[in-house]
Amino acid sequence: MTEEILKKIKQLPPLPESAMQIEAVYQNPDSTFNDMVKILEKDPLLTADILKAANSPLYGFSREINAISQAVGLFGMGTVRGFALASIVKKSFILDLSPYEISDEMFSTLSKKQHALVTGWCLKKENKLMGVLSPAAFLVEIGKVIIAQQIIADSKQTEFLEAMTRLQNVEAAEREIVGADTPEVSASIFSQWKFEPNLVDVIGHCENPDEAENEDMKRAAKILHVVRVTVPINGVVTDESVAAAKELIAKYGLDLESFEAAIQNL
Repeated sequence: MTEEILKKIKQLPPLPESAMQIEAVYQNPDSTFNDMVKILEKDPLLTADILKAANSPLYGFSREINAISQAVGLFGMGTVRGFALASIVKKSFILDLSPYEISDEMFSTLSKKQHALVTGWCLKKENKLMGVLSPAAFLVEIGKVIIAQQIIADSKQTEFLEAMTRLQNVEAAEREIVGADTPEVSASIFSQWKFEPNLVDVIGHCENPDEAENEDMKRAAKILHVVRVTVPINGVVTDESVAAAKELIAKYGLDLESFEAAIQNL
């Protein structure tokens, strides 16, 4: 990673106290469902953001979720933690994704669809991994914000677009133009903020899952890789992206049936 990118990461402001409290509750093995609810309910704006996210049609619930306790009961602490951290983290950045030719709204849709796919695919059969997968799916793309800043600072927008077209691979274009890719930068951001090592590990290795720390994190990184292939940068799921994802599912030995059901719901 270049010194310029590292400098931008080190200059990021610390996360708000609410994020630290959420992490402390989640990481404490003695914490309860009610402990998480109490922390979240202290912040009305965060509560509103979580409920808005939980009520997205992407999750397919037939009735409205109108309380944090309901959201935690339906999704689990790990997934609601993902909703909360996504809301807090994204407010810590000034977004300008113009080098990627995507708007702020498209960027938001991208993370929402990736998270909805992880939830639909894994909430029941991979529940023990959701504490990592939920925030990872929401946050893995945040490194693009720093990379976009560097591309703009270097006046390499045209060069970057040409590289994406030529290489047909966003990460390869990022590495060629700025010397780092999205998972690497995202992992460095969350390491700087002292997020749990497993989350940093999964995000950082989602392009090379077998290099993750242990078997559970390798599996989570494989799932995240599939999700990012299924829902590409423009947020549009296509027959081609699903076919490429299914090839990875076969390679990694993941659950195809649950994946197909999640795609239908998505």
